[in-house]
Formats: sequence, C-alpha cells, structure tokens
Amino acid sequence: MDETLTGGCLCGQIRYRITAAPVEALYCHCRMCQRAHGAPVIAWLTVPLDAFAVTAGDPAAYRSSAKAFRHFCGDCGTPLTWREAANPRFVDVSIATLDDPEPGRAAAAHLTQSQIGWFEIADHLPRYPTNERPRLAL
Repeated sequence: MDETLTGGCLCGQIRYRITAAPVEALYCHCRMCQRAHGAPVIAWLTVPLDAFAVTAGDPAAYRSSAKAFRHFCGDCGTPLTWREAANPRFVDVSIATLDDPEPGRAAAAHLTQSQIGWFEIADHLPRYPTNERPRLAL
C-alpha cells in the first residue's frame, strides 16, 4: 500500500490509522450489523490487526456476541470496528469512517439471507447468503 489510510468518528474524539493493504472489503447484511449501525447494510474493510492503530481517543467496546467485540466512540456513538474476541488477527473497520472512503470499495456482499427486502442493490458483486464465501489465503 502506498499511503496510510486514516479515519475517525463523527465528533473527532477517536482517530485511527491503517498502515497495510486491506485483505478484504465487503458489504454485510447481518441483523447484528444492521442494528449496531442503524442501517440496512454495512461496508467493512478488513486489515491486519497489527496494521491498525488508534491515534487519538479511547474507543468504547461492546461484546456484541460470544464471537466478537464492536468498538465505537463513547461520545458520539459512531460504530468503528469489529474484531474477534479470541485471538484476533484482523480488524474490520467501517469504511464510512475513513477520511477518504473511496479506496474501500467492497468486492462482495455476505450474509445476504438477512438483507432487508425493500433494500435493493444495483451492483453486480458476488452475493453470499451466509458467511461461507471464498476468502484470501491468509
């Protein structure tokens, strides 16, 4: 990756930096993400955990399931990341929180079995009803 990606929350209290190329970018349609973000679909960028650093503030954490933590700004509520609870190697970063979200173009949609019926998507990306999808060899 030629440049560092930066981002943060709505109020500016939380800032972060990404220093490695993303390993995946996708849309998630699961009900948990929909509820956590208050949106019909969430765009995530997955990066190695050691390439992600919070540079300002201290995000709050919420254990949204036995599998994962979600981090967000405790002041403005902006959802920022999702990461596995046990032995995380990667972190999913909400693409919309990047200062420049253009490099975070999603390449697939997953968990589409939970897609809200009235939410139509006019792209031609591969769609996966469950979390079973091809992944990069990591």
